[in-house]
Amino acid sequence: YYAERSKGLGAVITGAANVQDLGKGWPGELSIAHDEMVPRLSDLATAIKENGAKAIVQIFHGGRMTNRATLSGEQTVSASAVPAERPHAETPRALSEAEIKETIQAFGEATRRAIEAGFDGVELHGANTYLIQQFFSPHSNRRNDQWGGSLENRYRFIDELLKSVFQAVDTYAKKPFIVGYRFSPEEFETPGIRFEETIWLVEQLRETKLDYLHVSLNTYDRIARSDSYNQKSILRYVHETLQGKIPLVGVGNVRNRKDVEAVLADAELVAVGQQLLVDPEWAVKLSENRDAELVTKPFAQAYQELYLPN
Repeated sequence: YYAERSKGLGAVITGAANVQDLGKGWPGELSIAHDEMVPRLSDLATAIKENGAKAIVQIFHGGRMTNRATLSGEQTVSASAVPAERPHAETPRALSEAEIKETIQAFGEATRRAIEAGFDGVELHGANTYLIQQFFSPHSNRRNDQWGGSLENRYRFIDELLKSVFQAVDTYAKKPFIVGYRFSPEEFETPGIRFEETIWLVEQLRETKLDYLHVSLNTYDRIARSDSYNQKSILRYVHETLQGKIPLVGVGNVRNRKDVEAVLADAELVAVGQQLLVDPEWAVKLSENRDAELVTKPFAQAYQELYLPN
């Protein structure tokens, strides 16, 4: 599946791979939590790289965005014992100080496994309301210790994760190894992450050794809800904040050449998700000027025809 969709691309970022068993977000999910998984992860990395693309595995922990059924009866965990604002959300238990440190170490161990498996990099999945974002969010993080409260304290988990990951890279990588970070720009909950806080986060991350930042957007031209940042797109504000120090990956409903060009006006790289699910040779078609062959039908219809044939 990944090999078919890696043609013509500069890199493939896999779907989320959990770094701990308690971090499993859904059944059938990719995992990088144990050493015995390295051989099959190596097969995946090899399949992606056969067509010339770099292979990047996205590493994450689901935190409270999972359930007991997925975790074989175990209670979900998060920064604090606050359930997500969604139907049937289960109340997690707050991670202890020792568990927080174990989780941070688990991201480092996952990075080691990624290197051993032959991947070219990892992407820390700090978006889409999963555990990394849960520590930064004032909705899910109500702690009153060093891991919660102020922006600086809520950022501490991210900072320590980066240290753990880069230590693994420095120790085990024999060649340049990519480390990226994905983030969501704002939350709808109250309290929740506001775009002003995300700008602060981006200012911190631009001074790190990260190789790229990847903003999570459903449409690349989305406007922030903030009254202070609604004159330009989220993508443009983030790009300007980075000051050219770290490449930005733009994303969000990219389907054709015009979309690619629009994203590249405010980012160095373009990520494509849904389109590649239904149009595996999309990048090849673009590079060969076969634009007329691009799949343009609505995604729901394309999914139905491709994956649920009559």
